[in-house]
This record gives sequence, C-alpha cells and structure tokens, in this order.
Amino acid sequence: MYDYIKSLHLIFVITWFAGLFYIVRLFVYQIEANDKPSPEKEILLQQYKIMTYRLWYIITWPSAILASIFAFVLLYLMPAWLQMPWMQVKLCFIVLLFVYHIKCHQMYNQLQNDQFKHSSNFMRLWNEGATIILFAVVFLVILKNAFNWVYGVIGIILFSVLIMLGFKFYKQLREKNK
Repeated sequence: MYDYIKSLHLIFVITWFAGLFYIVRLFVYQIEANDKPSPEKEILLQQYKIMTYRLWYIITWPSAILASIFAFVLLYLMPAWLQMPWMQVKLCFIVLLFVYHIKCHQMYNQLQNDQFKHSSNFMRLWNEGATIILFAVVFLVILKNAFNWVYGVIGIILFSVLIMLGFKFYKQLREKNK
C-alpha cells in the first residue's frame, strides 16, 4: 500500500508544480496582452482568463490538495519521519510552497478582475520561486541525512543567483530584439 500512496503523492506533486509553473507563465501573457490594441487586447484577455481558470481550478488546486492528502497518509504510515531533520526542513519548504501558491491565487484573482499590479518582468522572476522550492525539496528528499547543510545552503543561494543572472540576460536580449 505504501508504494501506491507514494506514487500517487509524487504524481500530484508533479502536476501541482506543472500548474504553478504554467499559471505564472499565463500571468505573463495576460499582462502583456493588456498592452495590445483593441480588439486584440479584449480577445486575448478573455481567452487567458478562461485558460487560467481551467488550469487553476481543474489542475493546480486539486493537485495541491491531493498531493497534501497523500503526504498526510504517508506521514501517518511513517510517523518516525517527523523526527528526522531532513523532513522537518522539507516541511518548512512545503509551507513556503503553500505561501507561494496562495500568493499566486491572489494574483490570479487580481488578473481575473482586470487588476494589473505587477509587470510581466516581475512575473517572469516570480516564476522562479517555485523552481527554487522544487530544487530544495528534491535534494532534501533524495539526500536525506547525507545532505550537508552548508553546501546545500550555498548551492541554493548560487542557484538563485544563476536564475537572477539568467533573467537579466534574457531581459536584455528581449529588449535588444524589440
């Protein structure tokens, strides 16, 4: 039974992250569509609202809930994990993931109501938050007790810096090609 529950947990974690990655990309497109001339603007905004609604409520939220349910079942089956340092750190990252998810939900609601509070560049950068959390969680789960905290922290910081540099480089290329 354990392997089936673990498999279902992993499947819904994957679809949850897929939803988080894609929803923010749709936010970028929706924000950029707002700058288009009419009638293109209205057509695109309406289409992106439909797409984000379906992604958010048919894939992303259900995946988050199901991944969490299967995680609770796994912890019920293996309660000793809660005493392990790697699991405690992982759970901290999961809390951050839910904070990220809730913030995405707020952004979703704003865009559904035609409130454009962020730039498309902000959203491109925001999209990397889920990537950083994903890397941290995967390394924690795979390496467990072999995880060296100093190297892990340095690695996450370096990874974040690389993402920021890549973002700046991509932004310069986009502006150059306009």
